[in-house]
Amino acid sequence: MNLNKPLYATNYGAAYVGDSLELLDSVKSDSIDLVMTSPPFALLREKSYGNVEQEAYIDWLFAFCQKVYRVLSPQGSFVIDLGGAYQSKRPVRSLYNYRILIKLCDELDFRLAEEFFWHNPSKLPSPIEWVNKRKIRAKDSVNTVWWLSKTDYPKANVSNVLVPYSERMKKLHENPEKYYKPKERPSGHDIGTGFATNNGGAIPSNLLQIPNTESNSRYIQLCKTVGIAAHPARFPQKLPMFFINFLTDPGDTVLDIFAGSNTTGAAAEALQRSWIAFEQNPSYLAASAFRFLAPNESIEVASALFTKLLAMHEIINIS
Repeated sequence: MNLNKPLYATNYGAAYVGDSLELLDSVKSDSIDLVMTSPPFALLREKSYGNVEQEAYIDWLFAFCQKVYRVLSPQGSFVIDLGGAYQSKRPVRSLYNYRILIKLCDELDFRLAEEFFWHNPSKLPSPIEWVNKRKIRAKDSVNTVWWLSKTDYPKANVSNVLVPYSERMKKLHENPEKYYKPKERPSGHDIGTGFATNNGGAIPSNLLQIPNTESNSRYIQLCKTVGIAAHPARFPQKLPMFFINFLTDPGDTVLDIFAGSNTTGAAAEALQRSWIAFEQNPSYLAASAFRFLAPNESIEVASALFTKLLAMHEIINIS
C-alpha cells in the first residue's frame, strides 16, 4: 500500500487501508500538525478489533510512536487516548498506560504538555468480577489522554475551546459589584476586578466529561440497516473535536493511525482541517465512509458504497 491509493477521499481528507507501521513510512517528516488516536487498549480479553496482550503491549505501541515522532511537525501535538485495565485475575490496576508515557518521554524525547482525563459518565460498570459480583471496586469510567509534543511550546490556543460560564458567573458578569468583591485568597492569589470580565467563556479543565452515547447516530443506523458490524470501540466525536480545535488551525493536517470508524477524520472534516486515516481492517474503514454521506442519502446508496469500497480493496490487494 502507498498514500497514492486511498480507500476513499473527501473534500479534506483520505482514508487508507493498511498497517500504520508501513503507511507511516510514506508520510513526510515534520508534516503532521496533530496525531489524534486511540489505539486498541491492553485489555485482558481479546477483542474483535484486535488488541495486544498486556505483556507485549508497551513495546508494540512504542514502535508506532517512534514513527509518529518523525512525521510530527516541530510545533505539532500527539494526543493518545488510553483506557485503564486490571491485571490478570487480580483486583489490581495495570500501569501500562503510565509506563508507555514514561517510555515515550524518556526514550523519544516527547514532552508531556499536559495530561487529560476523559470521563465517560455513560460507561457501564466493569470489570464484572470486581465491580458487579464482588463489589470491591468502583466503576472505571475515566481514560487517560496524554497530550505530547516535540517542544515545550507546541501550537495551542485555549481560547478556541472555552466552555459556557456557570449561572453564578453569568450573574457576576451582569452585576460584578453585587456578586463579587476583590480580595486575596488563602492561597495568596490576589484576584482583582478582571476576574469579572466576560471573555466569551470559561477556560476548560483537563477533566473532559463527554458521554459516549452514539447508539442513534447516522453511522450506527446505516451499519445496522446495511447489515454490517459497527466498530465496537468508538470514542465520541466531541473528544477529537476538542483537541483539533485546541491544537490546530484550519488547513492544518490531522492524522489518526488507528482510525477504526474514522471519528477523528469526521471531526477534522467538520472543522475544515486536512486529515489522514490509517486502519488495517477494510470492513471497518469502508463502513466509516457512512460518516461523510449527506444526511438525506438513501440506504441503497450507502449499501452500494460499502460494497464498492470492499471490492476496490480486493482489487488493490490482487494487483
